[in-house]
Amino acid sequence: MAKLKTVLTFMLAGAFLGNVVATFIAPQFMEWYNTAPLASQTMCNLPQLVHDVTDQLIRAQFIGSGIGAVLFLVLSIFFLRARARKQATPPPAPTTPSTPTTPTAA
Repeated sequence: MAKLKTVLTFMLAGAFLGNVVATFIAPQFMEWYNTAPLASQTMCNLPQLVHDVTDQLIRAQFIGSGIGAVLFLVLSIFFLRARARKQATPPPAPTTPSTPTTPTAA
């Protein structure tokens, strides 16, 4: 159960980080994508444009969250494997000098 909790924590952190990155990157991409070619003047339906741009931003945030969750899922698997390998490796046993046994006469 602890491993699942660790994986889900990593995925949630990755989704949040991906959402934040998409929030900063998506507006520049949408500006470029929605710019008319050769800077020509166009008439537009403003409510429809606002709806489309908002839809694109939410979609970009959703995709960023998914990418972040998947990347951090892979990162959590590597983290858990490294931690398990570290715990599974026993420390070397201390070497004790062997003392020869001498028979005693009784």
